[in-house]
Amino acid sequence: MTAGGARPSSKRVTMRDVAAFAGVGLTTVSRVVNGVLVDPVLTAQVRDAVEQLGYRHDATASNLRRTDRRTDTVGLVLEDVANPFSSSLHRAVEDVVAERGLLLLTGSSDEDPRRERSLLTSLLTRRVDGLVVLPTGEVGKELASARQFGTPVVCVDRMLALDGVDTVTVDNAGGIAEAVRRLTSLGHRKIAFLGDRTSLWTAQQRWDGFVAAMTQARCAVRTSWARRDIHDIAAAESATIEIFTGRDSPTALITAQNLLTIGARRVLQQLQLQHSVAHVGFDDFEMADLLDPPLSVVAQDPAEIGRTAATMLLARLDGDSGPGRHVVLPTRYLARGSGEIPG
Repeated sequence: MTAGGARPSSKRVTMRDVAAFAGVGLTTVSRVVNGVLVDPVLTAQVRDAVEQLGYRHDATASNLRRTDRRTDTVGLVLEDVANPFSSSLHRAVEDVVAERGLLLLTGSSDEDPRRERSLLTSLLTRRVDGLVVLPTGEVGKELASARQFGTPVVCVDRMLALDGVDTVTVDNAGGIAEAVRRLTSLGHRKIAFLGDRTSLWTAQQRWDGFVAAMTQARCAVRTSWARRDIHDIAAAESATIEIFTGRDSPTALITAQNLLTIGARRVLQQLQLQHSVAHVGFDDFEMADLLDPPLSVVAQDPAEIGRTAATMLLARLDGDSGPGRHVVLPTRYLARGSGEIPG
């Protein structure tokens, strides 16, 4: 046992208890637990006392006393942390901010603006140092208010034009256009399309890329083969059944979101069309390469999106006060087989 007195009672252990137990001053304890260098012998005494007493440092109280008002926390609002895209992005952001000793607080909006506003309010009430947000598109006022009070904001995946807000997206239109070019080069002229909610910036970008590439290839965009405002697997299944059980069906399909891709592929297999209908999805997902045939995709890198966004946020926390920046990352076409079925 170290130089101090008796072990305190079962009440919560305080810094004063640690100081008394270690036989040092309160200031010395404060410096050790806050990472300030002091004499190695005193540091060892304090750490030994902390371990024996089970002391837990109150970071919130310390942050309130800091002159810079930092809380060493970052808020992250995603669509759904269970979605593979969101989970990969989450891990990348977490890894980057953890290297700076920052804690990441995360929530899912479920594409519900009310839930998103509630999450943003909770994070800002907890005085997070910065925010990374995958926005629904209806929270401009809340994020503008956060910026007004000095909280850095980086939006990911979707464009949100706000002063001082940085954005990281991918080349959505270009990725879909590349899929169309690949299919038309194989002889496909009758190409169907399943798209996400029209209110989403990414969904609109991918639709625009599809229409532009189809027009350039002089292929008709048929409304009976183009279904939008589809957001989940079940809806994608229903749309795919309707498209491919009609009298005149397409020879190829582009699905512009990973859940839509899963639902569509499931139906193509049920109808035994997976070897005769070419299929390209936007977003890669686990085991897509193990299907028969393996699924061709327009792949984006959610981890790189997360790393880029977190790096931009840290730059803001370090004092970067320049205008908002929009970083566009490239996509990659992964030819695995399903998109290479000839027309």
